[in-house]
Amino acid sequence: MATLEFAGPLGVAAMSLRRPADFMWIGLAVIGLLFLLPVQASARGVDPLGAALALGAGGCWALYIVFGQRAGREYGTQASAYGAIIAAIVAAPVGISHAGWSLLDPSILPAALGLAALSSALPYTLEMIALNRMPARAYGTLTSVEPAIGSLVGLIFLHEGLTLVQWAAIGAIVLASIGTALTIKPAAAIAPDAG
Repeated sequence: MATLEFAGPLGVAAMSLRRPADFMWIGLAVIGLLFLLPVQASARGVDPLGAALALGAGGCWALYIVFGQRAGREYGTQASAYGAIIAAIVAAPVGISHAGWSLLDPSILPAALGLAALSSALPYTLEMIALNRMPARAYGTLTSVEPAIGSLVGLIFLHEGLTLVQWAAIGAIVLASIGTALTIKPAAAIAPDAG
């Protein structure tokens, strides 16, 4: 189901296609993702509710790309900090109500700060930098590499076998991402942050 989420980033990429090479790379990524769908593995096929939720998540991801680019242009890497503050305000009451005050135990603070830095602060800051330096279509196509990497991680660490079709799908996605990266037109120079 997670593969369906990539309809969002690829939709953003498709909305801004201009050159024939762009159509070729996005088409190759879409074909690869379709072959990674778990339809063949289940006799019942894809659960409609799960598919709808995954597509909804993909829509939210598309909004993140569009608004993330705007926020990155306006606020730079500070956009990640503002997002983390808002997320903490929303999530902290839920966490405290579930785990109680043990969530605020000072002994877990070093681990919590390390987890926050590695799982949110660093990745989202790097995403803001990437969103500011490349077109949305390139970012959307490059994110399609994630299910391919997930499949390879499953192979290496969980010993999940991949079929020849799945290997071909991963190859198509990787090729589309490489092609997109190589054919990005240089963007106009980005003004350095004033603050």
